[in-house]
Amino acid sequence: MTPLPPLGTPVCLLSDLPDGGARLFAVAGIEPPLPLLVLRSGDTVSGYLNRCAHFGVPLAGNEAQLIHTPHREIKCNVHYARYAWEDGRCLGGECAGEGLTPVPLAVVDGVIRIR
Repeated sequence: MTPLPPLGTPVCLLSDLPDGGARLFAVAGIEPPLPLLVLRSGDTVSGYLNRCAHFGVPLAGNEAQLIHTPHREIKCNVHYARYAWEDGRCLGGECAGEGLTPVPLAVVDGVIRIR
């Protein structure tokens, strides 16, 4: 299991992530920093490790490489496994039966934090 930064560790402002947006972060508080993918739908945010469930490589090496359909799915840019936006379950590709590793997040006073 991947260790998480301390509860309450800030990730970013909710306003820094547009509705339907996806961003990558290296969250401090542990070494090495947590490779985090954050997705936003309205006031709801979802966090996942930036790691493909099938292949174990990052879903994207940087934000320019993120492949996603806002509010619907995110894809691994290595072999295009598809994952559901809302819960990280496999939607297709070589990830059958696997899903993204969730990272619990909360929005507190407009700040996205590790929960």
